[in-house]
Amino acid sequence: MARIKGKTALVTGATAGIGRAVALRLAEEGARVAVTGRNEATGQAVVAEILGAGGEATFLPLDVTEEAAWQGALAALEESFTRLDILVNNAGITMSGPIENTALEDWRRIMAVNVDGVFLGTKHAIPLMRKGGGGSIVNLSSVLGITGTPMISAYTASKAAVRLFTKCTALECAGDGIRVNSIHPAFIHTPMMEDTAIRMFGDVATGKAEFGKLHPIGHVGEPIDIANGVLYLVADESAFTTGAELVIDGGYTAA
Repeated sequence: MARIKGKTALVTGATAGIGRAVALRLAEEGARVAVTGRNEATGQAVVAEILGAGGEATFLPLDVTEEAAWQGALAALEESFTRLDILVNNAGITMSGPIENTALEDWRRIMAVNVDGVFLGTKHAIPLMRKGGGGSIVNLSSVLGITGTPMISAYTASKAAVRLFTKCTALECAGDGIRVNSIHPAFIHTPMMEDTAIRMFGDVATGKAEFGKLHPIGHVGEPIDIANGVLYLVADESAFTTGAELVIDGGYTAA
């Protein structure tokens, strides 16, 4: 299949979890993929998977909180692939705990990765996409960008910011042929979820089962569930979709 053949995509946080699944899925459908992250070894492993399957990919080191790093990565991408059609702002971190015990330093770190990273990627992708005649940006928010929950205020606030930043960007960029949408996953089985499960329940299996109970469908999601959503939003069949929220949550927000 080749739903996005000839397009160039950059995926942040693509070395594991949802980002890795997105990179593999976009490559499977014909995109040239820039796999980005801070861990070169795991990034190169994802690139090797794509190349081994007959796709085209490269690894670009990227700390999403650093503006100079974004400028360097996009300059390298333009030199290699000449254009940018798809940006997936996926990189994110989480933390939990009472508000009164949350250190300002930890709050700022969550905002730096989850909000500043999306802002910087969008800011520097827009001119390159405009030069190529348009594009599609997908920002990974969360169901917790729609509804609140106790003990995870910093993460929830960051994802709510991503939700509305997405809508603002969509309105600004509509005339440039750049579509901008957000995806809102519930609990997805990723290394981040496993870390949270261990922290809260002592082991992955127990945590995964407990998280599954939060979803009417009865289980947590898998990274491919989100990757398929991203593919829809960057492919031509979603040409009339911008400023939208794609909720992929097993019924979490319907309960």
